[in-house]
Amino acid sequence: MTLAARDLEELTAALADRLYMQVANWHLYLGDAGLAAPLAQECAGRLDQGAGVCARLALEALQVPIGGGATRLPLARLIPASQLRDLEELLEPYC
Repeated sequence: MTLAARDLEELTAALADRLYMQVANWHLYLGDAGLAAPLAQECAGRLDQGAGVCARLALEALQVPIGGGATRLPLARLIPASQLRDLEELLEPYC
């Protein structure tokens, strides 16, 4: 399942403003980190699997460069559990 361009833009904007990664006590919103669009694209290709599965698979697939790119971690390791639930909520209307 794919999203129309307008829906993909709306999803990207929602992810950018609502979701963040947490490092120590710092919250870095995905829009500021440049990760909202890549996450939206990862999710768009998995919407037929349902919001819960889609969210988890997309977060595992998206690799975030750390330390200038020397290390890469799945975004799933940087997202708090509450943010996973928010992502599922955001994806539900598109599934």
